Amino acid sequence: MRWIVVLLLSVGLARAEGERAGDFDYYLLALSWSPTWCALEGDDRGSPQCDADADFGWVLHGLWPQYEDGWPSFCRTPARDPSRGQTRAMADIMGSSGLAWYQWKKHGRCTGLSAQDYYDTARRAFDAVVRPDVFRKLSKPVKLPAKVVEEAFLKENPGLEPDMLTVTCKAGRIQEVRLCLTKDLEPRICGADTVRDCRMPDALLQHIR
Repeated sequence: MRWIVVLLLSVGLARAEGERAGDFDYYLLALSWSPTWCALEGDDRGSPQCDADADFGWVLHGLWPQYEDGWPSFCRTPARDPSRGQTRAMADIMGSSGLAWYQWKKHGRCTGLSAQDYYDTARRAFDAVVRPDVFRKLSKPVKLPAKVVEEAFLKENPGLEPDMLTVTCKAGRIQEVRLCLTKDLEPRICGADTVRDCRMPDALLQHIR
């Protein structure tokens, strides 16, 4: 009997897909450290984001609509999908047009915006964040507490507080900085389920090649 209760609870907690577009509470702005993604995935895929002459540091992973608990994805929307030109125009901050397309498909449709308005909103959110220059100046890989990355972002962005962002790690490396924003793109406190604070004292931060 107990396993039936556990199963029902698990089903109840599962996140659905195909929710109604525009129904969400706030945004999560995800900034990926490009050298980490390239080392773990991008190099094997032959992504142009990881070319030897690429100069990507913090890139826009996505602007994700969030509920106070959970998030929508692959929403139903009457908005038209973006053109190749629209996705290609986002590659300068997202690394590739393929990522821009996927982010629209999974997250952008849930905003209730048109594709162009979603990309414009994502760009404004990205441009409003000061990305610390210190990480771009690394000449070799370093290991450091993940907390150092958070502190650097807080120092460069006085409007942020510690409970408005989270730093994530993957495979022992600094992966992303995620910031919580209102629908007007103002910093706000993150929902409890979005906080993924990496507590590693020696997370690897790969330098830009």
